[in-house]
Amino acid sequence: LYHPSRGRMGHPPLEFSDCYSDSPDFRERLKCYENELEKTNKFLKDVIKDGNNVINAIKEYSLGVQKFSQTLQSFQFDFIGDTLTDDEMNIAESFREFAGLLQDVEEGRMMLVQNACDLLIKPLEKFRKEQIGVTKERRKKFEKESEKYYSQLDKHMNLSSKKKETQLHEADELLDKEHQAFYESSVEYVYQIQQVQDRKKFDVVEPVLAFLQSILTLNNLTVEMTQDFLPYKQELQLSLQNTRNHFESTREEMEELMKRMKGSTQICIRHSQQATMEGYLYVQEKWALGVSWIKYYCKYFKDNKQFIMMPVEQKTGTKQPFSLYLSLYSTDKRFCFDIETNERCSPVLLQAISEVNRKQWMEAMDGKEPVMDLNDIGFKFVRKCINFVETKGHLSLSLSLSVFICPPLSVDPKCPADVDFNSTDMDIKTITSALKFYLRSLSEPLMTYSLHGELILAAKSENLDYRLGAVHSLVYKLPERNREMLELLIKHLVSVCSHSSENLMTVSNMGVIFGPTLMRAEEETVAAMLDIKFQNIVMEILIEGYSKVRHAPVYLCIYSIFIQAKCSDRKQVFVQSQSQNAHPVSTPAFSLQFLSVNSLQNDSHHQHHHLIAI
Repeated sequence: LYHPSRGRMGHPPLEFSDCYSDSPDFRERLKCYENELEKTNKFLKDVIKDGNNVINAIKEYSLGVQKFSQTLQSFQFDFIGDTLTDDEMNIAESFREFAGLLQDVEEGRMMLVQNACDLLIKPLEKFRKEQIGVTKERRKKFEKESEKYYSQLDKHMNLSSKKKETQLHEADELLDKEHQAFYESSVEYVYQIQQVQDRKKFDVVEPVLAFLQSILTLNNLTVEMTQDFLPYKQELQLSLQNTRNHFESTREEMEELMKRMKGSTQICIRHSQQATMEGYLYVQEKWALGVSWIKYYCKYFKDNKQFIMMPVEQKTGTKQPFSLYLSLYSTDKRFCFDIETNERCSPVLLQAISEVNRKQWMEAMDGKEPVMDLNDIGFKFVRKCINFVETKGHLSLSLSLSVFICPPLSVDPKCPADVDFNSTDMDIKTITSALKFYLRSLSEPLMTYSLHGELILAAKSENLDYRLGAVHSLVYKLPERNREMLELLIKHLVSVCSHSSENLMTVSNMGVIFGPTLMRAEEETVAAMLDIKFQNIVMEILIEGYSKVRHAPVYLCIYSIFIQAKCSDRKQVFVQSQSQNAHPVSTPAFSLQFLSVNSLQNDSHHQHHHLIAI
């Protein structure tokens, strides 16, 4: 994964489910985060030190500002995921912009404002002590609980089933207690260290921004320099606010996921392109003079029935396709089952770390996914909600708050239209919460699981024309009822946003509210949570471009997909009709066989093009 503007590798997200398996790969990823935390801590110390030099040494102001600007310019934001939003890119470049500004005014004489310490030093110290400090404390707790659990586990594995039942029961309870304490400390540590990575995007930038503004405003800078800075300041503040909104939306979803994961008694790994089940198993190895039990990290892939055993020493794992035969085994060790492989003539005896874990391995074969479609009752309920809101008026400030603070109306997802909209208890807060609750209750989101990845990919594009065209084209790939419901909702949201000066419901705010509602990844993971900000961008595109989604010819959407920012004056693009691999986004309504782009203008409102042989 590469930084879009730096070409640097980004850190993969840490999954809460990985805390349960605690694989060697998980520990390696966690180490990367810890190294980045130390880099950030050192950076904050440098910024604080250099800021104090500026405040306390006016005579050395020029030298201090030069060092300060160099420190800012040398720092680069590391990020989670594979792509940044436009706002995050703006924030990532902010320190370089600040450094350039300081270099321009380096020779000027300035008076340091009296409250500079409150604007810069104290917030950064607070972030370093409260955020990074808390993270280090949780790291110590995690390492302590990890050592206690694995020490207890090694002792536990040597217990014989011939011991008294009470002794075995006490040993099981002790191991479960140690494992639960280790698991909770691991989840809390992963949550905290990822929160610091996200919070520093605004908690570190905002104090620096405030400090620079005080210097520019209250010191001997020309009016022209201050005015030149204001547009960028406003753009950055908007980016910070949007990023903060995305963070709050993601944080709420991630907290709910963390609570569900902490409260779950059975955790199985079933992410797409990942193992159906994975974890540590003890494998019986037979030798000429006896047998030994060796610990492996094992993965089972349900699709191709592949069982992978990876030694803890990180040697090359062995991949064994197998037909599974699960049973208890006659041995004095507990939690055992065996499998039959195509590569061995005799069964392989395995020992799980607990009875629950043994059952998880045995039950990893059978899984069913729920399916539920939109129906006429749901459409009736949504129309009633929209009619209620539009009848009461679009100017209510409560619209902007209802999705966050109002408890949802009690709605049966199967019979939502039974709600009495004439009740005196009904208000706009209640109805909008009920509408959002119904949409989130669908087992498959309105934008569907199958198109989720393509929509996210489109939103991540740096080319605005491609982004717009790709999203609009994907709308035409939705099932008919989904597209009908989407049109109904977007039309309503456009109407509400048209009164944003009164109800504060801007397009950006609507994206934050309805992005996680209408789009949802099939698997609830940290990586999916980090893509919520791109779901919000998809919603913004749909609202801002509603007229194109509703009325624009499909071929215009197809054409816009092929627009590239740096294309030549003439290029040809071939697309295979109805091909699944021709392009990540395709529209079944047309078969586009040849396209010639004769001229492209930078002005998106005056693009000239020719379509040939459609």
